[in-house]
Amino acid sequence: MNPTKDPEAMKSTMRNHSLVSVIIIFLNGEAFIEEAIASVFAQTHSIWELLLVDDGSTDGSSAIAQQYAQQYPDRVRYLEHDAHQNRGMSAARNLGICHAKGDYIGFLDADDLWLPDKLTQQLEIFKRFPEAAMVYGRAQIWYSWAAPNCSLPASQSDYFYDLGVSANSLVYPPSLFEQLLKNKHQTPIPSNALMQCQVFELIGQFEEAFCGMYEDQVFFSKIMLHRPIYVADNCWVRYRQHAQSCSVKNEHQSYYALRWPLVTWWKQYLSDQGIQDADVIQLVDQELWRCRHPRIAPVLVRLQYYLDRVKHLLQSLVPASTQRLS
Repeated sequence: MNPTKDPEAMKSTMRNHSLVSVIIIFLNGEAFIEEAIASVFAQTHSIWELLLVDDGSTDGSSAIAQQYAQQYPDRVRYLEHDAHQNRGMSAARNLGICHAKGDYIGFLDADDLWLPDKLTQQLEIFKRFPEAAMVYGRAQIWYSWAAPNCSLPASQSDYFYDLGVSANSLVYPPSLFEQLLKNKHQTPIPSNALMQCQVFELIGQFEEAFCGMYEDQVFFSKIMLHRPIYVADNCWVRYRQHAQSCSVKNEHQSYYALRWPLVTWWKQYLSDQGIQDADVIQLVDQELWRCRHPRIAPVLVRLQYYLDRVKHLLQSLVPASTQRLS
């Protein structure tokens, strides 16, 4: 999706070869970035380009990325903001998007790893479901990589990302967004998803007001509200957990204080897009209320959880009791 080239000519050239633009953004990622890059080179689908986007690193990761770009000039490019600025995750992703040439775009964070068949299997799904804007699956929440001096809990075990929806199916809007608001579904981690490049023409790029926390949820929620998404049962990524990762840094902060910018953005986006789905609007309004009442909200959420459990139990007992009466 290079703005200096004719888009239609570029698409007709690339589509037959299924070129995938892989975007790795990084900020001081020298500890892990070479592993991430190696996992791209190990892909069984070999037709890809790699864009290494430097968000103002001050460690050795800039030199590592530049070395790969020099060694593989036909496949790897090094990108940075003007004056080597640090502008945040959304701006870094957008810089990569603006320089991408592929019909498909995938993100890989510098501390994560792709499994070898990720691109091959996701592209096969796109062939079967061309209407899908995005394909994603499970992720391995990865603690077992940890070095002896790592500050993560020694007792923590790896586990797999819970999809929260029926796997191996095409999900139409706004179902995934509704499940997200009901806390029954999570957005995929960026390293998990593969998207058609036309998605960015439809919904725009990442919102640069969100520099770190929730930058992915804001973007993925736009897709959920507008386009079908294929959710697979496959695991394609190892999502590394370490003390510097965004998810670990924020896990002890106030949940509702962190969510306030996200939820108010959702509210404004629904209005700006003219989305009038009553259920969606009600769910966003309920989440706004929780953010405004952070002391009461957790109690009500817990109560709702137990009510749902009781309801599910009663529903499971109805067929058995009916059989006994007959």
